[in-house]
Amino acid sequence: MTAHTGEDLARRLDELAGFVVELAAGRLDARLDPTDESDEIDAIVVGLNMLAGELQGLTHDLEGRVSARTRELADAHAALELLAHSDPLTGLANRTLLHERLREVERSAAVPAVLVLDLDGFKAVNDSFGHEVGDALLLAVADRLRGVVRETDTVARLGGDEFAILLQDATSEQALDVAERVRATLAAPVVVAGRTCWVSASVGVRMGTRRGGSTDDFLRDADTAMYRAKSRSRGGVSVFAPAMRREAQARTRLADELRTALITGQLVVLYQPIMDLETDRVVAVEALARWRHPERGFLTPDLFLSVAEDTGLITALDLWVLETAAAQVARWRTDVLGDEPFTVHVNVSPVELRAPHFVEDIVDCTRRHGLAPQDVALEITEHRLLGDDALTREALEGLRTAGVGVAIDDFGTGSSSLGYARRAFVDEVKIDRSLVTDLDVDEHQLRITAAILVMAHAFDLVPIAEGVQTAGEAEALRRLGCRYAQGYHWSAPVAATELGARLRRQRA
Repeated sequence: MTAHTGEDLARRLDELAGFVVELAAGRLDARLDPTDESDEIDAIVVGLNMLAGELQGLTHDLEGRVSARTRELADAHAALELLAHSDPLTGLANRTLLHERLREVERSAAVPAVLVLDLDGFKAVNDSFGHEVGDALLLAVADRLRGVVRETDTVARLGGDEFAILLQDATSEQALDVAERVRATLAAPVVVAGRTCWVSASVGVRMGTRRGGSTDDFLRDADTAMYRAKSRSRGGVSVFAPAMRREAQARTRLADELRTALITGQLVVLYQPIMDLETDRVVAVEALARWRHPERGFLTPDLFLSVAEDTGLITALDLWVLETAAAQVARWRTDVLGDEPFTVHVNVSPVELRAPHFVEDIVDCTRRHGLAPQDVALEITEHRLLGDDALTREALEGLRTAGVGVAIDDFGTGSSSLGYARRAFVDEVKIDRSLVTDLDVDEHQLRITAAILVMAHAFDLVPIAEGVQTAGEAEALRRLGCRYAQGYHWSAPVAATELGARLRRQRA
């Protein structure tokens, strides 16, 4: 071993100290070469080099793990962002992302447009074929909607069968063009799971301005316009106007008042006689709801029926009318009618045909009041039938099996009921008043009504003419072979006491 001078030892210790400082500073790739002396200092150097190598390896491994964990966290965050901003079924934007995009547009100089659309007929598909087919239909609709917009626009699913489209910058003509393309693309049938599904879309359009506005207002106004389109006809387009907002607010108030009316007894049932044209006797009545509104006076169903349907109050309203009318007919049977054949006609919404236990509820009502099922006939408006779906057919079959009559109201104004008539789901048809007016003086009208009566008789249906105003119209119907009719020629809808008095006079 070579003897060291004091200077060599000091230099080596300085180098060793500097090496330690580098390692402490995190420079783990630093190394210090040992001398040929192989003394204690070299042993320390070798040990520190080994330690640096170990630390460098551990640090590299730790950095790799941290990097991987960071990527995992970033991926998880991206997944959460996607989950928070997209619809899990269709992959479209959800309501949250739509609001954010709309706020971004409002902060720019662009003039946006929002389209809200609701699928007409989706519930029938879902109820008839199941949720798997319904989900597949929604996926197909989402793909079609993506195909009618630009990459800069946003298509969102708001929930259920309701969608929205945000056009980043659009004129009213461009927005209406997109709305028409939406209607056209959804009008074509969709084949899912081997089944052909037909739906349409009611579209509401809300144009923006450069002044911006609340995102909630935008969507609410587009939604209001959509409901206006739906109320007019399926597959329609409606552009929002400020008056619609006032109408929507009025409908909301009316819905609240209708809830109160059902509880507080503001509703009444009137009865319009249905006449036998051969005997000129009352053989049935139609029960008609009326609302004694404390401020607006006597309201007919055309002023509140759509509100009842939109708010789900239609079920309670229909059942109340049925219970009231059944109880009244039971009293007439005891006091006046005895065993004489007599039927009360009650209007029900087509929506009710899909309600759970619908048929059982109807039959239970007749039993509670001591009536036979054939004492009741349910009227369903032709143009509001929701389609030839399994649940509707099942309900109609159940009613027929139970003996409850089914009548198609406003017959002759649509075609949806012909399928039910062919399969004997229907007993009676109410000939729409538009086909009865001036029947005795309008030859063209006479031929049309005659053809409809021939068709009704061909299906073994009992025709009942509505809206008869004159003796001439009544006589023309009788000559055409229509035996039953109702209208103001005989009586307006009247209170139960007045109708009861007429029945007593008739039996005298």
